Amino acid sequence: MSRNSNTPVVSAASGALDKFKMEVANELGITNYDQIDKGQLSSRQNGYVGGNMTKKMVAYAEQALAQGQTAAIGNATPTVASPTSK
Repeated sequence: MSRNSNTPVVSAASGALDKFKMEVANELGITNYDQIDKGQLSSRQNGYVGGNMTKKMVAYAEQALAQGQTAAIGNATPTVASPTSK
């Protein structure tokens, strides 16, 4: 039984995120990541996949900002509610 309770902010992105996860795992030398029992992998191995996904997404956002593509970043769904000022 899967204990993963993570849900994408944009549900339509789920398939793309899964594909991205498999690509990153393959780059790290973990083949058939979608078929492997993740409980049989070490925390380090699973962490490498998630960590490298995060690095690549941040690098993409930084590149978009550097190229002036702020609309792509600004139109993204916020993940944290903005604090309200009193």
